[in-house]
Amino acid sequence: PSAAGDLMASLLGLGLGLMLALSLPGARATDCESLGPATRLTFTRAARDRWLAPRVRAPGPLDHLYGTVRRFLSTVQLNPFPAELVRNLLNEPASVKVDEVVRYEAGYVVCAVIAGLYLLVVPTAGLCFCCCRGHQRCGGPVKTEYKEMACERGTLMTFLLLTTLVLLIGVVCAFVTNQRVHEQMGPSVEAVPETLLSLRGLVSDVPQELQAVAQQFSVPQNRVLKDLDGVAGSIGTAVHTQLRSAVYEMLASLLSLGQALQVSVDHLRALNATLLELREGQQDLEQAVSVHRERLRDLLQKPSCRDCQETLSQAHGLELGADFSQVPHVDDVLHRLEGVPEANFSSMVQEENSTFNALPLLAPLQLADVVKELKKAVAQQPKGLKTLAKAFPNWEAASRWSQALEKVENSSRPYLKEVQRYEKYRWIVGYVLCSVVLLVVVCNLVGLNLGIWGLSAQDRSHLEAKGRAGARILMVGANLSFLFAAPLILLVFSTFLVGGNVQTLVCRSWESGKLYEFVDTPGNLPSSMNLSHLLGLKKNISILLAYQQCRKGAPLWRVLQLNDSYDLEPYLDLSQYSAKLEQELQNLKMDMESLDLLSPAGLRDLKALQSSGLSNIHYPGFLIQTEKPVVNTSVEKLAHDLEGLAHSQGNSVLGKQLQEEAQGLRTLYQEKVLPQQSLVAKLNISVRALAFSAPNLQRETSGVLDRVTRLQGELPAWAARILRNESECFLAREMGYFSQYVAWVREEVTQHIATCQPLSGALDNGRVILCDMMADPWNAFWFCLAWCTFFLVPSIIFAIKTSKYFHPIWKRLSSSSSEETQLFHIPRVTSLKL
Repeated sequence: PSAAGDLMASLLGLGLGLMLALSLPGARATDCESLGPATRLTFTRAARDRWLAPRVRAPGPLDHLYGTVRRFLSTVQLNPFPAELVRNLLNEPASVKVDEVVRYEAGYVVCAVIAGLYLLVVPTAGLCFCCCRGHQRCGGPVKTEYKEMACERGTLMTFLLLTTLVLLIGVVCAFVTNQRVHEQMGPSVEAVPETLLSLRGLVSDVPQELQAVAQQFSVPQNRVLKDLDGVAGSIGTAVHTQLRSAVYEMLASLLSLGQALQVSVDHLRALNATLLELREGQQDLEQAVSVHRERLRDLLQKPSCRDCQETLSQAHGLELGADFSQVPHVDDVLHRLEGVPEANFSSMVQEENSTFNALPLLAPLQLADVVKELKKAVAQQPKGLKTLAKAFPNWEAASRWSQALEKVENSSRPYLKEVQRYEKYRWIVGYVLCSVVLLVVVCNLVGLNLGIWGLSAQDRSHLEAKGRAGARILMVGANLSFLFAAPLILLVFSTFLVGGNVQTLVCRSWESGKLYEFVDTPGNLPSSMNLSHLLGLKKNISILLAYQQCRKGAPLWRVLQLNDSYDLEPYLDLSQYSAKLEQELQNLKMDMESLDLLSPAGLRDLKALQSSGLSNIHYPGFLIQTEKPVVNTSVEKLAHDLEGLAHSQGNSVLGKQLQEEAQGLRTLYQEKVLPQQSLVAKLNISVRALAFSAPNLQRETSGVLDRVTRLQGELPAWAARILRNESECFLAREMGYFSQYVAWVREEVTQHIATCQPLSGALDNGRVILCDMMADPWNAFWFCLAWCTFFLVPSIIFAIKTSKYFHPIWKRLSSSSSEETQLFHIPRVTSLKL
């Protein structure tokens, strides 16, 4: 029973293995999970941060003054930006007509006329006044006291005080703005080289940044090289994983079939051996049964034997039941299965299983040469990336611009030093002239104080001294005003002409955008100053639009519209690079010949089983005989009946003979019948086992052989297909790293490299420096100084007029006169002059 169970278990395992193996059409297509997901590469930003710090004039108390000056200049210069005039001046200076310039500068011409009149009238008036004073005809004291004198004197003093206060405010503002111009000049001048350096960095750093971008091709390179170190093992693991179901099931089928073969051959051999023993035992048993049958007949047929008829009938049936000489012969089958199984299927399957499980370890050894070639191919940089930086638009122009900016920076330093030196001279002159105006203010204030003090004094000596001193100081202030009127008006007009035109022609147009519109208009600038021409662009760019984009941090790529003049894609095309990698990956091959699945000995065993004719044996003939009893009559029952019959006999001799015969039957049963029955049972087991397995065993053997043959033929193709799929997955993943690099390069070049914010920052800072930090205080300075210069005229008039009332005069006293209440109650003094 245990052997039959083993056989049935082996056959069941064989059947399940065959069904599972036959249900597998082949290795399933790879889903790329064996290689693992692609990681996200991290690249170092190549674009440098070159944001130019914006310059802003801090709010201050002079802002209202600056606004007033700008409104005044807007009134002086009502004409719009002279685009035609500037265009002619830039392209054909000789064609510029003077009347066009005068027409545009009409407001400044009017101011020049006023300044000229001032320059002519005030010094001339001062000269005439001096001559008149020299002849004692002008500016003398009041001769007599009259009724309205106090009112006139008070009015003149008030107007002089107000004029002096206006002068004081103006001169203070002039001092402040003069100092502000001087303070702003140094940082502003130093900002010029800084701005040029920033612009030079903007231009010169582009090639370096592009080279840095190209150099970061090593990031995906190193990643791919790292992956190549483990690709062979991954491929081997993938092949093993995807083939193991079919291979394992095939090996399980072979193991089950080998076990079934072993069991079947053992049963067949046992059947044959048992059959031989049965036939030999049958001959001995037949002779012994015949002897006992004859003796029993003689004894039981004696007349003296009482009640022996029934036992006699049993004795007549004492003969053999099964005749094993009638069963089929199995010698031919045994002959064909001689030496089977030659192979140890268990060891063979274990060996093949070990060979198959070693694929992940053997793959790196088999693919080592190809991986080495792949690494060589990956280590090479694509040609397009090598020329990315040099092929960038205006590589040479960038070099020229960088050199030009460096030259401008170096050449500007001496001029900037000269500007600072002349600014120092201007500051000194302005300081001196402001000091003169301040001295006039001081003279007016001191003169007024002394005059009022003298008028209010009770002592006659104090009256004369202080009044005369006040009048003289006022005349000193008037003389200083006459003396310095010319240099004051010259300084005012020269600074006004420069600062006013800077404000109205440059700053106003700059702030409103008219200057950018003029530059953007074709034909306004000479070709040598055209930015698109200088950069070698195929399309003209708008300076205003470029400026606005630069302020937002846009890169040069978008600002200069390089898509029209430079195609980035050919330099980022890695198709040739990937084709080379793909070609190298096609050389990946794995040797599956070492995996035999079925050894030659095992193959011979299965073929011997297939052709043995085991299923052709007529097993029912065996079963018929095994179902028959060895002896038709039960020997034990007959022996028992004989013993009982022997006791019932009256004849002791007969009884004894029957007793001996019963004992002989028992001995026959133990020595002959019982062994024969055991052999019949053994034969029955083998026959039934073979009858159960033989009909399907050869068919299953044929199926396994076909499956083994087909699997052995298809394994290399399956492995090659899996290898190809894995190679494609590997190539796709690794090219994904290069695609990440290409996408990063495209974004870096077109959106980050060479941000032109320093350009817009330089323009904004230039406007702030020129207009807010220099032009505004400069214009405020001449405005305040002009304020003081023109208010010197009423100051002169009021000072001369007021000084007449500070001299002592005689007052005639009369009792009836109402003039007794006048201020001056002193003797009349004649011929008192300054």
